[in-house]
Parts: sequence; structure tokens; C-alpha cells
Amino acid sequence: MPHPLSRRIGQVLDLDSAARAIQYDGQWASWGQIGRAARRIGALTGARRIGVMLRNTPAHVAALLGILEAGGTVVVINPSRGDERTRADIAALALPVIVGLADDLANLATPTDGTMLVTLAGLDAQPSVTGAPAADPGRPGVAVWMLTSGTTGPPKRVDLTYTMLARSVMGRDPENLPAPTRLRTGVAIVNSPLVHVGGVFRILLCIAEARPFVLLPKFELDRWAEAVRAHRPRAVSLVPAALRMVLHSDLTRDDLAGVRAVTSGTAPLSADDADAFTAKFGIPVLTSYAATEFGGGVAGWTLTDHQQYWAAKRGSVGRANPGARLRVVDDDGTPVGPDEQGLLEVIPAQMDTADWLRTTDLARIDADGFLWILGRADQAIIRGGFKVMPDDVRTALEAHPAVRGAAVIGRPDERLGETPVAMVELHGQATTADLSEFLATRLARYEIPTDIAIVDVIPRTPSGKADLGAVREHFAGTHPVAPPAPHRA
Repeated sequence: MPHPLSRRIGQVLDLDSAARAIQYDGQWASWGQIGRAARRIGALTGARRIGVMLRNTPAHVAALLGILEAGGTVVVINPSRGDERTRADIAALALPVIVGLADDLANLATPTDGTMLVTLAGLDAQPSVTGAPAADPGRPGVAVWMLTSGTTGPPKRVDLTYTMLARSVMGRDPENLPAPTRLRTGVAIVNSPLVHVGGVFRILLCIAEARPFVLLPKFELDRWAEAVRAHRPRAVSLVPAALRMVLHSDLTRDDLAGVRAVTSGTAPLSADDADAFTAKFGIPVLTSYAATEFGGGVAGWTLTDHQQYWAAKRGSVGRANPGARLRVVDDDGTPVGPDEQGLLEVIPAQMDTADWLRTTDLARIDADGFLWILGRADQAIIRGGFKVMPDDVRTALEAHPAVRGAAVIGRPDERLGETPVAMVELHGQATTADLSEFLATRLARYEIPTDIAIVDVIPRTPSGKADLGAVREHFAGTHPVAPPAPHRA
């Protein structure tokens, strides 16, 4: 008996073969085209571990759906992580099947005995096959072996089970969800990368809802705005970096006229940015809290809660999702009271567990159940005995009208242990002295970065988070700027 997620994919692919399914680069592919391409891949791969060099194209979406309909495990391979790292990753995985574009396979996958290479050739062509797969035990029950974002260290792999993903996109009882009888008419926009859990979630949510969608190769302001104007989706999803690009663009309320809500996750978004977005476009921003390990979200704002509570609870990431449980504990694991700071623990609704899962996030939960994420416990910078939270510094920098985005890390210091340093991306004019002076009115002196690097573009992971490993490499061996301006009361 196929899993409800596999069954749902098949049901939607068979609803109306002639109807439009995915718009990519201005052209629509039908559900029939997607279905035939998916099943060609599924027939080749079966219920094995299948490495997929994922890019945001319709052929890759079809491969993802075909493997999941066939009951296999998609092993996410990011072909944009750097050739040497990707080659090493592939060699260590020893996969029986690898799927990808011809160029990606030629550059990154060395043919070996026991590995079958499947070359994608568009939706309407039979993929070419080289080699034969070795016997493989698979990862039973695992739908996607996902790479985490790797913002603070090397990415690791996390099992996303069929049940976790089904509950994320189909609700707590996917086994009894009725089969869809028709396709939705509204068009969604998917701009999250498929190598990130957010992209997989968005694709599967469209499948669960039987909804066509526009697929963007990546978030690009002009292409995204064109899709929003053309299809007028009621809701769009923007990671904080993308939301700030929209906020500081020349787009107007008319450009986003059909949008009723913006959801934002994967990284912290300041309440000031959320309020500025709402003031400019008249659209509420519904922030959320999720993790790859949970297979989706565990807390978030609803429109009803936003209308009733935002003014009093601004900055919160909302309340626990239905079926999820949240608590905050001290260092000994003892739950603390309302509004007390500690480590966040979660029981996700997507997982069959009664055990609390400890995160590395500092948090507080108020008496009404609203959750605030206060920073990462494992990223605290201790400067001469004073604790500096990078998110506090980043938020202060991003409050400057010329700053598009910022990333803050700790750099070793012989005298103080560590000091905060910052990388800043601008959309206006500002110098490092301007930024230090600005921070002096908002932060304690020990929180002000000893070095600020202004760059054209902050390096980011596929999820849109700042790549802190790349930021550290940038600062290795650099010299600090002049001391910041004195703190003003």
C-alpha cells in the first residue's frame, strides 16, 4: 500500500493531464508532461536511495515527484556548493543512483561500478542511463535525506520521513484525507531552492493542494514581481533577505495588489522590517519558526492572531502550530515560567514522539503562548566577560536605512577572547564610520562590532540565510577598523 504522500502525488498527476502545472521561464508545462517525466524517473529508480543534483527546473521537480511516488529516498545533492566538496560528498554517500543534468553529472559524478547515472533531458525526452545500480538497502520510510543549511558549520543530513512531510503539507491525518476532485485555479509562486527544505515543502504543498505554480530558478526581484502581478496570489513566501529586497525596492501597493499575507521564515526578521513592509504595502507579515529537523514549522502567526495581537506581541514568531508543543527550560532542563529566558524545546506535530527535542535557540514564551526567539545559544560572543548576541547586533545594523542585510560573527581576540565583527550589504550610501555611529545610539559599547566590512553581496546559503562560514573566511586575517564612536545614552 503506497504511503499517503505517494498516493497524493499520483492522484494530482492524474487529475487533468492537459491542465497547466508549472510555469517556468514564461512557458507552461502540463500535468501530463510532469506526470510522464516523473514516472519515467520513478520506473528507473525504484525504492532506493537516489542522489538528485537538485536545481529549480521542471525536470528536477518531476524527478523529485517520481522518486517519492515510487517510494524511494531523495538524497539531496547541492551542485552549487563547490565542485570539490560536492565530489567528496558524492563519493562518501556511495549512492546506487544519481540523477542530474548532463553538465552536473559530467563535472561532479565520477562513474563507478554499482552506480547508475540518470541524465535529465527535459520533460518530454527519455532520460539517458549509464551503468547499473548496486543493491541498496535504502532508507525505509525516509522521503528526503536533506542537507541542513550549514550556516554555522558543515551541513549535516537529516531524515525527513514520508509521514513528517505528509503531515506538514496534508495535515495531522493524511491517511484519511479525501482525494482531490479538481485542480485549484489560483497559482502559487515557488522561489525557494529545492536543495533546501523550504523548496521541497513548497512543491509538496502545491501538490497537496492540487495547485499550479510558477517556478523561479532563484529569487530575483523583477521575475518575482512579474509573477505576482500576473497571477495575483493571495499569499507569498519570502525569506527575510528577499523580503528586505522587496521592501527597499520601487515596487508599490499596486504591484502586490492581490497579496493578502506574506509568510516569512528560515531566518530572523525584525519587527521593524515587518512593520515597515506592512506600512508600505498594506500586507501583514506572518513570521514563523521551523527547522529542517522538524520537517516543517512548529510555530507561526495566523491572520486572526496578527489582527488581534501583533501590536502587543510584535517581534514574536507566533504561537505553537496545531498539535505542536513548546516549552522553555533552564540549563538543567527544568521548565521555566512565562517570559523567562532559556533554551527552547519542541515536540513537533509532524513527528511521532513524546520526547522533548532540545534546540540551540534561546527563547521565551509569554503567558498567552507567544514565542520569541532571542538568539542562538551556540553563537553567543563573550567579549571580555560580556555576552553579545549576534542577532541583536544584526537587527540594529539592519535598522539603518541604507542597510539591506547584515551578518555578525565573533572573531578571536587575544585580549578579550572574542569581539563581534559584521558584514554589511547596502542599498544606499553609508560608511563604516556612519554605521558605527548609528549603532552607538542603539547598542552597548561592548556590542558594537570592532570591524565592519561593506560588501556588494553577503554570501548566503540556498535557504537565504547568511553563510556564516563564508563570513568567517572573509574576516580571517583582516584588520579591525577604527574604534566605534562612544556610546550615547
